[in-house]
Amino acid sequence: MNDQPEPMWTIEDVSRYLRIPVETLYQWRRKKQGPPACKMGKHLRYDPAGVRDWFTANAA
Repeated sequence: MNDQPEPMWTIEDVSRYLRIPVETLYQWRRKKQGPPACKMGKHLRYDPAGVRDWFTANAA
């Protein structure tokens, strides 16, 4: 059994998971929409569970 937490996702990982362009994620972030992200220096990181929860909550 693996007790290690799942690694944080990059914006490219989220883009692939949601099948949307990276630029859309940046636009959503500017509008305070989209999945929650943390800024680590100049990089965005996403908690995979948070992205999945956001998707489930916002799926039409």
